Amino acid sequence: MDCANAHVAIVGQKCAWDASGTPLNTLDSTISGSSFGVGVSQMVPSSRSCSASDKLVDCVQFDMVPPGITEDLIRRNAEHNGCVIFSLEELSLHQQEIERLEHIDKWCRDLKILYLQNNLIGKIENVSKLKKLEYLNLALNNIEKIENLEGCEMLTKLDLTVNFIGELSSVKSLTHNIHLKELFLMGNPCADFHGYRQFVVATLQQLRWLDGKEIERSERIQALQSYPVVEEQIREQEKAHCLRRAQEKEDAQKKLAEERKDEDKERSQPGCGGPSSPSSESKDLDQASEAQEELHTVKLNESEDDVEFWNKPSLFTPESRLETLRQMEKQRKNQDNLSENRKKVKSTRTLVTEAGKVLNVNQPKLDFSLKDDEKHNQIILDLAVYRYMDTSLIEVNVQPTYVRVMVKGKPFQLVLPEEVKPDSSSAKRSQTTGHLMVCMPKVEEVITSSRQTSKPVKASLSLESSREQRNKRSKQIEKLEVDPSKHSFPDVTTIVQEKKRTPRRAGSQPQVVPSEEQPDCDDNPEVPPLI
Repeated sequence: MDCANAHVAIVGQKCAWDASGTPLNTLDSTISGSSFGVGVSQMVPSSRSCSASDKLVDCVQFDMVPPGITEDLIRRNAEHNGCVIFSLEELSLHQQEIERLEHIDKWCRDLKILYLQNNLIGKIENVSKLKKLEYLNLALNNIEKIENLEGCEMLTKLDLTVNFIGELSSVKSLTHNIHLKELFLMGNPCADFHGYRQFVVATLQQLRWLDGKEIERSERIQALQSYPVVEEQIREQEKAHCLRRAQEKEDAQKKLAEERKDEDKERSQPGCGGPSSPSSESKDLDQASEAQEELHTVKLNESEDDVEFWNKPSLFTPESRLETLRQMEKQRKNQDNLSENRKKVKSTRTLVTEAGKVLNVNQPKLDFSLKDDEKHNQIILDLAVYRYMDTSLIEVNVQPTYVRVMVKGKPFQLVLPEEVKPDSSSAKRSQTTGHLMVCMPKVEEVITSSRQTSKPVKASLSLESSREQRNKRSKQIEKLEVDPSKHSFPDVTTIVQEKKRTPRRAGSQPQVVPSEEQPDCDDNPEVPPLI
């Protein structure tokens, strides 16, 4: 497998791998505090510790089940292998709140590279069956002892940076890993022991690099010569460390017990009564404002507690790390509770002003149409409700001057142009489109035939003007008799006048008009005209 991209960014070290999987000795020799990508205050919170050597395991119990390694977790991080886990060669499970190593040796037998940095692992276990494992990264965990790695026959590189390893003599368990070439123990309490490097170099003679620094031959010879003296010094420092750790665990137990007592007292105190049923809109507004003030005070108190916690100095121990993680988990829960409370006590939408004026509101943002059905003397509201929404989530409230529809708790309110009868109103929903049809009969209206026009007692100015125009038109159309005094067309009875019958020839002859040029000429009608 090509592992050229294998890079340990969390400890600032560079490791190149060739095509055969053999690591090349190209490491940085210096690492600063800023090289670590995640500090103690940035750790992912957890609910309990799983260290086998920690006595707090029996007393630190939380309600939540500690997160572990699951098959789904491994598959989600095996996308580069087609989500196939049995042939997986490289797996990255960093920052997953893992507290215990399990199942990996059964599901991923072919692993060569395993990243488990920045978790809450307290013990090295269940990895002895990974015979092909070459690189194991357990930096930034709660490990206090090196153990159970004898079965990793091909282990070449082991990273235990920034853990809590105080038993330096536990490195003797790595003598069986004959292929181990690189080891990182910086950031552990044992790295501060006098003679730490000499002891490790003399104990693990197969090592070539320790904490990013190459082991020279002369250094190894000097370490072997001074090994008996250094070993005795290491034992004494280990005893002092064990006593100090025992005291730290005892103090942590006492502190945890006090915190639990305080939490029990807070829970036992009677809280405020549950929310009363809303009787009016003003009451809802008062409750919402009170709830918002209460949330504001709670947020201020929590912020003060957080500032006090983060400003308080503490030792870097597994217990303090767990305490930090618990605090961060508590903050997350409080934030979730605040967001839920904000949703519950969201300020109520103003539907009616203090002066009694009804407002038009369309909070669900639905399309609608309001029709005035004069034929049936009613007002029809067509509301485009979501087609597949359950009808039980719709509430209709018809009032004389307005109609209100609650759609999934969101109000739709519309002021009506005329007064209606709420008792005679009806609401139906279309089975095809899902639209809501609200039919509201008008008040003091007489339903008449379609030929007669109804005259409402109370109507708006626009409706009155339109109806007056229609009445005028209808009056003009309904006139069936013609007044002979006002006609403006010719009388058909006088178009043809009776005349004396004359001969056809004489009647057809044109009348000769005497010309002005011949005044002395007499026209004889019996003489035919000249052609």
